[in-house]
This record gives sequence, C-alpha cells and structure tokens, in this order.
Amino acid sequence: MEDGLYPAPIYPRPRIAVNFILFILTLATTLLAGALQEGVNPLKNPEQIFKGIPFSFSLLGILLAHELGHYLVAKKHGLNVTLPYFIPAPSFIGTFGAFIKILSPVRDRRILLDVGAAGPLVGIAVSIPLLILGLQLSEVKMIQGQVGTTLGSSLLLSLLSWLVVGPIPEGFNIVIHPVGFAGWIGLLVTSLNLLPIGQLDGGHVAYALLGERQNKIAKYVFVGLLGLGVFGWQGWLFWGLLLFIMGFRHPPLLEWWVPLDRKRKIMGWVAVAIFILTFIPVPFSGF
Repeated sequence: MEDGLYPAPIYPRPRIAVNFILFILTLATTLLAGALQEGVNPLKNPEQIFKGIPFSFSLLGILLAHELGHYLVAKKHGLNVTLPYFIPAPSFIGTFGAFIKILSPVRDRRILLDVGAAGPLVGIAVSIPLLILGLQLSEVKMIQGQVGTTLGSSLLLSLLSWLVVGPIPEGFNIVIHPVGFAGWIGLLVTSLNLLPIGQLDGGHVAYALLGERQNKIAKYVFVGLLGLGVFGWQGWLFWGLLLFIMGFRHPPLLEWWVPLDRKRKIMGWVAVAIFILTFIPVPFSGF
C-alpha cells in the first residue's frame, strides 16, 4: 500500500514493556524527590514516601500531557510514533523528562507544525492550573539572612504570582508548594522545548513558519544562551553543549513546498509567544 509517491515502510512492533518499566522507575524517583522536598528521610521513614505524591503526580501529569499531545496528533496524521519514554534520574526533581520517537518521515510543514506545537500547547494548558493551585497552597515567608535555592521567574510566572498571591513585601518570598514547583518545572520544560533549535519542538515550529531561516535564528539563539551562561546561570553552558551536539539545522521536509494555512500560522505564533512568556533567564540561583 502506498501513500502518494512514497511507499509505506514496515516498522517492527513496539515494545511497550520498556516504556512501562521506565514510567514505573520515574514514578519511584519523582516520589522520592517529592518526599525529600517535604523533609522526609526515606532511609529512616520509608513509609512516609507517600508525601511525595503531590509533586510526583503533578509533574508526571504535565510530562505525560506534553508527550501525549505530540503522540495523538502524530497518530492523527498517520505517523508511526512510539509511546512516551520517561527518563528517571537521581536528582531533586527525579527525572530528566520524557520523549517520544517519530519513526516515519514528516511530509510537509502542516504536519510538522501540528506535531511540534501540540506538546507545548497541551503541556502549558496542564501546567498553568497546577501552578495556580500550587501558588494558592504556598506560603509567603521572610527570607532575609536565609540561604537556599531561589527559583527564577518568567513573564507568565510573575503575572500569575501577582494575580494569585499579590505583591510580595521586600525581604519576603514565596515558599512554593510541591504542586506549584511541579507547575514551575512545567513552564521551564515548555520554554526549553520551544527553543527554535534543531529538532526541539521550537525547531519544528520555527522551521514550519520560516523554512530555512530557522537555521540562522538557531545560531543567534545559541549565542544568546552562551551569553546567559557566562553572565547568568551556568547551566545554560551545559544546555548549549547538548544543543551543539544535537545540531542547529532542521532536516528538510519531503514536500517542503506545501504552505501553511492561516489557522496553523496563528497556532505557530502562539507557540512563539508561549516561549517568550515562559522563558526563565536564570532558572536557579542562590545554591
């Protein structure tokens, strides 16, 4: 059976056992991370690991929503795509995120934009309510003289914080609830994925909107990240190295001449706006 001029390739049956095992491991590591945030010592009190549920379930819900956005839209367009792979990690958030693999070629800009934008749009739609709930559950405390980690802010986070919590007096700060922290991570993940570089979600969106101009924009963004890494958060240098290894250039499409319709152009620029609103120049400070 053929699709247009291109014969349909035959792919091996997916091995969902790997996806399931990685999800269970990530559930365990995020539960542990959430419990540690609540002050639980899992070695002394392993029965209290359930206190990590609010953070774990919120974060996994955001990551799952993001990847299912990609997955369902890819399936709608007839693409061969894997189920999400979750990545467990022994870190303070318990994971390195999640991803899916598209095994069949993307034919044109319409499909590329639909699939690329779906994940961030669905992910942000889940992150915002959880962030608002988390801000409502958070406390405003005096922080003068205290040492700790300060989470950076984006335009969207600053707006939501002002609407939910109100103005913060000088010398005070928000001690964010684990659910709010998961929502904050959701905004960070969204902005990282929407960087217009390579085959990140933002690279897909930028290439669909701008074609080969995406490659030049990617280089400018990369230089900007290096600048932020030198003068701000050094984590950008590590992230920049990963992007350099991955490559700036987006691969060409089979039917590159097919134009975007007006609705898709609007959706693409909405994704660009979300990147601007969620980008956090200095995600962490005060270690």
